[in-house]
Amino acid sequence: MSSSTIRVLYIDDEENNLHAFKAGFRRQYEIYTAISAAEGLKILDNVPIHVIIADQKMPQMTGVEFFKSIITSHPDPTRILLTGYTDIEALADAINHGDIYRYIQKPWNDLELHNSIKNAFDAYMSKINLRNKISELEKTNDELNRFIYSISHELRAPLVSVIGIINLVKMEGLFNSSGEYWKLIETCSNKLEYYIQKTLQYYKNNKSAAENSEIDFKTLVPELVELHSFSDKETHFSIDIKQDVKYYGDAFRIEVILGNLISNAIKYQKVGAVDKSVSIAIDVTQEAADIAITDNGVGILNEHLEKIFSQFFKSKYHHGSGLGLFIVKEALNKINGRISVMSDMGSGTTFKITIPNGKQS
Repeated sequence: MSSSTIRVLYIDDEENNLHAFKAGFRRQYEIYTAISAAEGLKILDNVPIHVIIADQKMPQMTGVEFFKSIITSHPDPTRILLTGYTDIEALADAINHGDIYRYIQKPWNDLELHNSIKNAFDAYMSKINLRNKISELEKTNDELNRFIYSISHELRAPLVSVIGIINLVKMEGLFNSSGEYWKLIETCSNKLEYYIQKTLQYYKNNKSAAENSEIDFKTLVPELVELHSFSDKETHFSIDIKQDVKYYGDAFRIEVILGNLISNAIKYQKVGAVDKSVSIAIDVTQEAADIAITDNGVGILNEHLEKIFSQFFKSKYHHGSGLGLFIVKEALNKINGRISVMSDMGSGTTFKITIPNGKQS
């Protein structure tokens, strides 16, 4: 874009200044002038302005006040403040609130003002280009997520068939007939199923809006424990749920949160231990559900406690995908929940969660 197409709006209550500005810069820019803030606002409503220059000392509304008033309605144009007197407090306030790009003292120097307008326009274009890039990235990310979801969804059908065949082999007593091959196929299939499940959880958590429904933790938690402990009957569960009031929350995300934490509590038990245990305590009030899930498993290193909710974070002590706790944190963010963790390496881990009690949809 050439400088002749840079649209500049100059607002000043002194008509002589408006004429002088237009005469001095009309060959370089597309100039619009206004003798009041109200007139300037009308121009902004009808013309896509790139740079706004406003005099600070105007009777009805100062330049700083005008810039503040259009932050929401016209956030894009870059703002330059002209001031003929020293008003440090007003300038500091404007700069701190991001209302102006720079200020210039009156009477202005033509070269300084020209350079300021050019630089202000560059700042305007950088802002617009950045927004467009962000929009493109969001669109690309959304398309990528939908592609991954589609692929993951399509993979489930043949995978379910493979797992079904393995179960038939077990029923017919042929599981150990080919050495370790059937066991290897089962291990790989279960791992693939796990990754597909996490991918679908991640996608749905990002795309779905929160929907509140009534939740009975006394029913939900035992069902999740039974589901996730199906393949591991060695871990003992202690469940203590106090729910004397109705609780409303996002059933999908709460199931994802509890399911991942229960699954991890089982997965990261000590190999060969005879006293594997997990306790789940939930206290439901009118305000929130306070949840604590404690295991006596391998624990987490102190230096890893701040990293475990990061996407794909793994340590040599943990063999998961690095997605489970990331999905837990993302799901909690969607429903305004909080999570904290305490752990001793070799002694176990406690996750504490608070999820607000929502209103009935």
